[in-house]
Amino acid sequence: MKRFVDGEDRTQGVLLPEFLDDYVAEDNPVRAIDVFVDELDLPALGFEGVVPETTGRPAYHPATMLKIYVYGYINQVQSSRRLERETARNVEMMWLTGRLAPDFKTIADFRKDNGPAIRSTCRQFVSLCRGLNLFTATGLSRAARSSVAWNRSRRASSAICLRLRRRIVRKAIWRKPSRRG
Repeated sequence: MKRFVDGEDRTQGVLLPEFLDDYVAEDNPVRAIDVFVDELDLPALGFEGVVPETTGRPAYHPATMLKIYVYGYINQVQSSRRLERETARNVEMMWLTGRLAPDFKTIADFRKDNGPAIRSTCRQFVSLCRGLNLFTATGLSRAARSSVAWNRSRRASSAICLRLRRRIVRKAIWRKPSRRG
């Protein structure tokens, strides 16, 4: 007589969803991070490497690296080694980065080269989320996460994404930061 719940056999074949987008819920906060970073004017914010070099190995786009850092900032993951692990095993990070998994040295170098711009962007993201009442004491509010409604084509923006875009345009957060000399 079995009184425990049994898992499936590990050698059993499984038909999983074929799209990574199927694993990330419609109300997942990474969708807000994705929209926020995609709307930024990275060169004006002071990010390096936006224009690719003509020689050498292609680099990761700064927007992809910034998404990793904003995700880490919101989820309290600061170590570049832990961020590297998250990109390889966390489905949300795989979705956010398009299954790119930069190594810890690349992540650390991006932070070293763009530290002030990353900090400024994270502050703006938190400020924006607070202004839109998307935060609770523990993170993004359930109401904010459940208000995201993606249509079948998965390309139309949800109400939260539209609010983010409008707010970003209104605030013009991509204005060139003042340089202290």
